Amino acid sequence: MPRTVLITGATGTVSTALLDALAGAGVRLRALVRDPAGADGPRARGAEVVAGDLGDPRSLQRAFEGVQDVWLLVPNGPRTPEHSSNAVWAARRAGAERVVRLSVVGAAHDAPNRSGRLHALSDRETERCGMRWTILRPHWFMQNLLNEAADIAATGRFSLNMASARVGMIDARDIAECAARVLLDDPDRHHGETYTLTGPSPLTFDEVAERAGRALGRPVAYVPVGDDAKRKALLGHGVPVWIVDMLEEYARAYASGWGDFTTGTAAELLGRPPRDVADFVRDHAAAFGGTGRG
Repeated sequence: MPRTVLITGATGTVSTALLDALAGAGVRLRALVRDPAGADGPRARGAEVVAGDLGDPRSLQRAFEGVQDVWLLVPNGPRTPEHSSNAVWAARRAGAERVVRLSVVGAAHDAPNRSGRLHALSDRETERCGMRWTILRPHWFMQNLLNEAADIAATGRFSLNMASARVGMIDARDIAECAARVLLDDPDRHHGETYTLTGPSPLTFDEVAERAGRALGRPVAYVPVGDDAKRKALLGHGVPVWIVDMLEEYARAYASGWGDFTTGTAAELLGRPPRDVADFVRDHAAAFGGTGRG
């Protein structure tokens, strides 16, 4: 019988890419969603859709029944450890064999941001869950650049409060493909491992702009702004205050040099180099207002 993989966060960026990566791989896919009416994406990718809310442990029993592997992705927020704990508890009660958890880069009790500290709590619980486990800690997502795509398309400029930070950013598709590799391997092969996943090289955002410009065939410029300006812009777009605070903490950490590193782990898992930011921009050229032929 094929193994059943439960995908949490099933309509989000990484989990959607993971569903793509696992399609046709000989596993049964089950997608946990709060509202099945809005789950056309997972259905189109061949997943059985089940209703459940990680904030309500009573809603999880049916979703976890008969599952061998759990892809555990919990969005950032003040209830992150609670939601992760509810999922781990449901997996244990259902007899699941393995948890592959998406954490965050630099998760630790002394991380310079609340996201890292909260995820560290869940990482520790996962390590003691009594099941096989693997933790993935990805660096800054290239997909974050899509938040700036409208400005790049309209003006050829984008603004971040990252100063001259150098960041080993990674494409979320590569994160998903690493997760798929772990989930498709023997459960013992990656048990007890924590993998920090990065792109091929650390880049400043001036370098990102230069590579994006070449990929799009027109100039792109990075304009650093202060925390207050970015905060005002995010709040103006309706981003919750907790998330705005968290993003500001990350920006300050990156500006201090905290993200200036890469690892070879993604390449080892993928069997190829991870995507470069130019690859990412070319693949999303329409969003950035270019042809993607550079």
